[in-house]
Amino acid sequence: MTAEIVNLRRARKAKLRREAEVRADENRAKFGRSKQEREATRAETELNARRLEAMRRESDDPET
Repeated sequence: MTAEIVNLRRARKAKLRREAEVRADENRAKFGRSKQEREATRAETELNARRLEAMRRESDDPET
């Protein structure tokens, strides 16, 4: 009934590395877009904003 001897410092550091790798994978999925994708999204957003502004009604009331 001998148990495996575990160095707690190494086990703790290994656990932190695994958790950091999981976070890194999540961030890669969330923020890891190519420059082309970012530019396409930006252009689409600007186009939508221009279309919305073009459809805006003119108002006689200066407050709105």
